[in-house]
Amino acid sequence: MQIVLGLGNPGPRYAETRHNIGFILVDYLASRAQVDWVPSARDHSHVAEISWDGQPVLLVKPQTYMNRSGRAAKALCTRYAIEPSNTLVAYDDFLLDFGRLRLRRRGSDGGHNGLASVLEELASQDVPRLRLGIGQPPQGTDIIDYVLAPFPGGEGVEELVQRGVAALDLYFAEGVEAAMNRFNGVP
Repeated sequence: MQIVLGLGNPGPRYAETRHNIGFILVDYLASRAQVDWVPSARDHSHVAEISWDGQPVLLVKPQTYMNRSGRAAKALCTRYAIEPSNTLVAYDDFLLDFGRLRLRRRGSDGGHNGLASVLEELASQDVPRLRLGIGQPPQGTDIIDYVLAPFPGGEGVEELVQRGVAALDLYFAEGVEAAMNRFNGVP
């Protein structure tokens, strides 16, 4: 089994915000597979199991708030005996232009507190990740205010999610290298 861990904050206050693009992505995947989210208190998450190219994939929305997402990742990896390298994390990145994607096999947290929590709890940097570009805040705008604000008019969000799904389709079909070669740096 593999995990796609979408990062975000629970609750209606954050539902459509830039910081929740990871949740928006996994919500789309669950809807596409016509599966419901199941609360899992012991895993600090909502989970939905799907089949992707014939392999079982657990979609996850941690309910711990962004900065403690690692608690959910650790609980699920321990319970299902899943290696960190089989736990792909999808999250927002304001350092990427809106609509750009960046897949990586491993690495540091790059200053993202949600990813930092996952890497710390899993005690590994060998965690694949899909960064979804939400664009930089306008000059003079506080970064926290920017990421916790909704996308203006929802413009482009569907296309961003569709590109993320296409990247994951290739990731599961042909591996991280093929997905990186196809989607990294492509506007």
